[in-house]
Amino acid sequence: MKDTAGPAGRTASIERRTNETSIGATVNLDGTGAYDISTGVGFLDHMLEQLARHGLIDITLKAEGDLHIDQHHTTEDSGIVLGQAFAEALGDKAGITRYGSCYLPMDETLTRVAVDVSGRPFLVWKVDFSRSKVGEMDTELFREWFQAFAQNAGITLHVENLYGENNHHIAETCYKALARALRQAVAIDPRQSGRVPSTKGQL
Repeated sequence: MKDTAGPAGRTASIERRTNETSIGATVNLDGTGAYDISTGVGFLDHMLEQLARHGLIDITLKAEGDLHIDQHHTTEDSGIVLGQAFAEALGDKAGITRYGSCYLPMDETLTRVAVDVSGRPFLVWKVDFSRSKVGEMDTELFREWFQAFAQNAGITLHVENLYGENNHHIAETCYKALARALRQAVAIDPRQSGRVPSTKGQL
């Protein structure tokens, strides 16, 4: 799927090539939510499109992976590359809001995400699925993507599904809530006057 990119802003491009995957990604944190994403995993594409659109982050990502084995490497490595691009685009984090959170409802489902762009990667994942797959994607891989993204973006990330029954909705609320929380956290706070939001002077 392709959408029209917005103006240039805080941007970064990352390429990662291993014996398992070949992935290139570009992000613009000050975009319009445009996307051009192709991983070979349809549901993962759909989730990353939500991340772009609701986070107002332009994302281009092309992945070729060993899908003849399974979807694990493609999913995890997509999280790694996007996380690295996110961290690079943020630079020294001067002037950002730093914290963000979102309660995201979708029909019967409610998920809470909180993020600290801290430079200290950590994931708390409290999400359970009642099925092994959503579409053709293994539900156990969602945690792998969030872990890879948090670790490489250098963020503290808490994801908790408070309730829900539909597995598609549960997964989608995790990505949409992450998008909205990141949108808050990376926004420039004019009251910071370009300072890094930490008494340590760096993040």
